[in-house]
Amino acid sequence: MAAKQLSDYNPDGTILGQAAADKIGFHGTAGTAQVALSATAALATTAATTGAATYGFTSAQANGMIALVNALRAALVTKGLAST
Repeated sequence: MAAKQLSDYNPDGTILGQAAADKIGFHGTAGTAQVALSATAALATTAATTGAATYGFTSAQANGMIALVNALRAALVTKGLAST
């Protein structure tokens, strides 16, 4: 059996959901609205630090990266795009 295509070759592309509140799910998960990452702000771009910051960023920046990665992972799992 051939896979069903969602695209209709529209030159503007294909959109799933018209609004952030529209529920979408993948791989058998229940549909959920768009995941908000407002609690995890985008990380600030700063010049690399030296000295105590062994890897070129501060501990606050490292904590921000960990929080962001965890929030992105949770969003992927919620949508069914990654498993636990």
